[in-house]
Amino acid sequence: MIRRNFLSLSLLGLGSALPWASARAQNTPAGTKLVIADQSELVRNLLQASGERDKLNLELPNFAGGPAIYEAIRAGALDAAYVGDTPPIQARAAGTLLPIVASFTRDRAQYILTTRPGLTIDKLADLKGKKLSYIEGSGRQVYLIEALNRAGLGLSDVELVHLRVADLPDAIRSGAVDVAVLQEPHVTRLAKQVGASPVRDPQERNILPSTSYFYARPDVLADPAKSAALREFIAAFTRAATWSNANQAEWGKHYYIKFQRISPDDTQTILASQSPLVLQTSEEAIPHHQKLIDILYQAGAIKERFDARLSFVDTYDDTITASR
Repeated sequence: MIRRNFLSLSLLGLGSALPWASARAQNTPAGTKLVIADQSELVRNLLQASGERDKLNLELPNFAGGPAIYEAIRAGALDAAYVGDTPPIQARAAGTLLPIVASFTRDRAQYILTTRPGLTIDKLADLKGKKLSYIEGSGRQVYLIEALNRAGLGLSDVELVHLRVADLPDAIRSGAVDVAVLQEPHVTRLAKQVGASPVRDPQERNILPSTSYFYARPDVLADPAKSAALREFIAAFTRAATWSNANQAEWGKHYYIKFQRISPDDTQTILASQSPLVLQTSEEAIPHHQKLIDILYQAGAIKERFDARLSFVDTYDDTITASR
């Protein structure tokens, strides 16, 4: 039985009435440490490359996908987390409201529909009848649903293979699935290693923008010391994102070439496919989040059509605006 931790929120405009919204210590007390979930060690590398990491008292355990992060944060092992666009919605559907404290996006999708070796898919409509990876609670879920929507298909028109995020590259490599929703650098690696290839339909690159969030446990926001530390982190991450946009070659060398062991030529291809990383305030992020909720609801993946405004707090909007 799911333990219900649902918190009733006022509308965004009344955010100052929330218990955590008023916990705004001006300075972080010495010794205050945050534990924030990372994925693909992106946050750690971005903070290090930009010179922001040493300013923070921070632990960044690495996770593979939103479902594992959700279990850890629900158990109190994490203060906040970097997640894709779907985990906050699935957590809310399970009865746990984890307030979104910051949003960041790229105009072009980070996910890529990738086919196994020996299979070429030219149109999204050709997904019909194929074996597709499906990870409930991950951003890959809503991306796949919207890809099928664009083709006039539904989940019942394909064979869904439930996998963990960490299993996706091997599933494509072995042919266990026909198509998986992957991210770089896995797409480029698999293309080089085994001849996997992206779905060729031009519409595939415009299915959804790349949106990710930081969400936090409510008691972290209610704690003045933790809230102040989280404010410092959000400011540092925002500055780091701005740095990566202005120093693309240096960022690519640090993350893709040195850390991910991607060749310089392939790194340049990956960077050229990305649009700038933009931090958003809650007000700016709400319309797209509502669209994601609607996609999942219409597909039957969640049972209730939520109001996106109640998933956000505006506590750190001024920090984002000042730092970006």
